[in-house]
Amino acid sequence: MGGLTLGPMLRYISETEATVWVETDEPCEVEVLGEREETFTVSGHHYALICLTGLEPGSAQAYEVKLDGEVVWPEDDGLPPSVLRTPSPDRRLRIVFGSCRVAVPHHPPWTLTKDEDPEHGREIDALYALALRMKELPVTEWPDLLLMIGDQVYADEDAPETRKFIRDRRGVDGEPGDEVSDFEEYTRLYRETWGDETIRWLLSVVPTAMLFDDHDVHDDWNTSISWLEEMRSKPWWDKRVTGALASYWVYQHLGNLSPDEIEERGILAHVRSEPDTGHALHEWARDVDWGSDGRRWSYTRELGDVRIVMLDSREGRVLGERPRRMFDDDEWEWLEEVVSGDVRHLLIADTLPIFMPQAIHNLESWNDAVAAGAWTRAFKGVGERIRRALDLEHWAAFPHSFDRIAELIRTAGAGERGEPPRSIVTLGGDIHHAYLARVDFPDEDRVASTVWQAVCSPFRNALSKRERRIALAGDSRAARWLTAALARSAGVDLPKVEWRLEQEPTFDNQFATLDIQGDRVDLRIEKTVPGDWRRPRIETSLERRLA
Repeated sequence: MGGLTLGPMLRYISETEATVWVETDEPCEVEVLGEREETFTVSGHHYALICLTGLEPGSAQAYEVKLDGEVVWPEDDGLPPSVLRTPSPDRRLRIVFGSCRVAVPHHPPWTLTKDEDPEHGREIDALYALALRMKELPVTEWPDLLLMIGDQVYADEDAPETRKFIRDRRGVDGEPGDEVSDFEEYTRLYRETWGDETIRWLLSVVPTAMLFDDHDVHDDWNTSISWLEEMRSKPWWDKRVTGALASYWVYQHLGNLSPDEIEERGILAHVRSEPDTGHALHEWARDVDWGSDGRRWSYTRELGDVRIVMLDSREGRVLGERPRRMFDDDEWEWLEEVVSGDVRHLLIADTLPIFMPQAIHNLESWNDAVAAGAWTRAFKGVGERIRRALDLEHWAAFPHSFDRIAELIRTAGAGERGEPPRSIVTLGGDIHHAYLARVDFPDEDRVASTVWQAVCSPFRNALSKRERRIALAGDSRAARWLTAALARSAGVDLPKVEWRLEQEPTFDNQFATLDIQGDRVDLRIEKTVPGDWRRPRIETSLERRLA
């Protein structure tokens, strides 16, 4: 009898459906709650996604995983049972979100701060601390959904077991050194990132929805066309990007979709029909990377009267044209359908915050204009080099797209496309700190929804004290004044929509929770406290009622 290599992971959830993902160490039949599926194979690795239908709304039931009829999960590790819970319209909805989680062990020196150990220190894992707290709580107090919005894995940082595997497998002389280079190395990275027994239990009981960001593939992925052309010229890049996208589809994206969407898209049925679909999946990933046919990785989830729109702002970028854009026209058509009214609460999740701290927004808009020739052609190359050196590639660095998404939010909130939501909350990660900003449109826009930007990052990759000071100085009053003047000097019109931070950002390993019941929405941001890694403490750094 084989065993589980990774999982089970509870992925998609609705009132009557769920999916459970597993990786096994050999081909077999996988069974969950009486539903059976044969594994499919990708480059010698074996996976299954079990689609469960006909579930009772608002129900909770413990589940096991059987391989060829033998129970392999739960393991005898003292953790609570894995429970599958379905939502119901009359029950409170609790959503946890965050991003950026490196893979390192849960003991010293990795639990030290970066100031205590610059090489290894990553502080206490916020997801690990959340799981330990959940063990002591009743099932009814567990989160209903976990949004992992970017940098689930770091192809270019930490993960000591994966780096050792790379050294033993091919050495690290020459590019890409000890960075992940192909699908096989990605499988090791995912295993190291999600393989801890406490994290495995957390992911077996809390449904997850995921989005990739740059480190899932490569730091600064798709920053600009010059970056993309440079990377495509490297002999090792093709295997890296096809391995990244193929593994993302297997480990992350497949579980994002509902059973109906999986059947409609057809690719899972195809991989199940082949003895080993590794080559075909890599060819598909190459076509994905070079082509564009609109919405591929973005998706929505509907939980009662809450709509969650999950945006891919990385792979779908249009970089070789002016204006450069976050999405192509096909994806904008889809966005116009889903960023709309007739829902009580609308959540728009992207790895990159739409509404960045104001000084950073001004700087990125200025830089985009300079790179387009606003300060004459002589400065275009300088602007592009600054863009890449300072990672200026958020929404403000795509001003055309920022204006369009802000207008979509305005029209939804003003009731121009259906009954306005009670609240519109944009969620973001990526920037290794957390904040809450109130977003205000001009009075004449008649926006009835309350609009917020909530950002939470990292789960585990906190900044050092020096890095925190730089981030805070970058959005000081003087910095806002200076960058606004810079933007105007390049002919940039500052946005009519305004936003302001509710309090200073926090920089710890942290996670955020949205509690939604009826018209009410509450946000809480909690951080781990450096210190006792055996019994990590969690403190609340922000609480605010949003609606």
